[in-house]
Amino acid sequence: MTAFSVLDLSPIVEGGDARRGLLETTAFAQAADRLGFTRFWVAEHHNMPGIASAATAVVIGQIAGATRRIRVGSGGIMLPNHAPLVVAEQFGTLEALYPGRIDLGLGRAPGTDGETARALRRYFEAADQFPRDVMELQAFLDDPVEGQRVTAWPGAGSKTPIWLLGSSLFSAELAAHLGLPFAFASHFAPELLLQALQSYRAGFRASKTLDRPYAVAAINVFAADSDAEAQRLSTSMQQAFAAVVTGKPGRLKPPVDDIASVLDARQLAAVNSRLTYAAIGGPERVRAKLAEFIALTGVDEVMVTGMIHDLDARVRSLEVTAAAAEGL
Repeated sequence: MTAFSVLDLSPIVEGGDARRGLLETTAFAQAADRLGFTRFWVAEHHNMPGIASAATAVVIGQIAGATRRIRVGSGGIMLPNHAPLVVAEQFGTLEALYPGRIDLGLGRAPGTDGETARALRRYFEAADQFPRDVMELQAFLDDPVEGQRVTAWPGAGSKTPIWLLGSSLFSAELAAHLGLPFAFASHFAPELLLQALQSYRAGFRASKTLDRPYAVAAINVFAADSDAEAQRLSTSMQQAFAAVVTGKPGRLKPPVDDIASVLDARQLAAVNSRLTYAAIGGPERVRAKLAEFIALTGVDEVMVTGMIHDLDARVRSLEVTAAAAEGL
């Protein structure tokens, strides 16, 4: 059977604040834990007023401490923003506190704009060093070798699982070359999904951590007790997508009855292109869409995501999704 996991962007809703966003993410993770999802990931974004997970490792620690068995990790840490040693220490610490439950997903994009990258004291050309930095990070998390002058304490010997994330062919090819699991961000960049999966599988070389390709793909899911209610819930994320496209990201807005009343035709076209892979509806429709996505991609694991304004509706969406996914 296909595994199912959750990606949460830790949204800050209109009228709310970061504390509320983080507490709601924690409650949402507890629901995912209770419902049997495999893993729960949060992502690093900077200078985004509607996302509370900028200090990603800190948020992971909070979630892991509040859950029992679910794996918790990053989807992802944007490695160009960080020294590999610091990331190894952070995730080595998390692995020491929550052994066997931590994932380290890595992205190549800075996760922000140029001015914010400079404020982070990192630069866009750092992305060009991504393969080298991944291998350096792997070495810090592996067993120390004789004569090693710099060691991550904690971190060394933890062998915290590393994943490569991407929305292009670059990370797919690198994950294949290094023999690492690969997750594709088809929830916001669907265009190259099938090509990236094909490239990853064709080029995969077994490693000491993985003997066969392991692929994950993300899909937007808005599930409810009826198709109409699910469609309405999805309008919060549609507004968020439109805000990013127009360069005006903000806090997550409440859903609306008619999305065409708040977005123009150009915005709607941009939003719909990002929702190429989406399961929006009641239980039967969501199950059919998830089955279709699995058949199309052949992935080992589906990562569901969806920014829903109200926490109770978010949890209900996850409950409907869990029931719909059973046996797929």
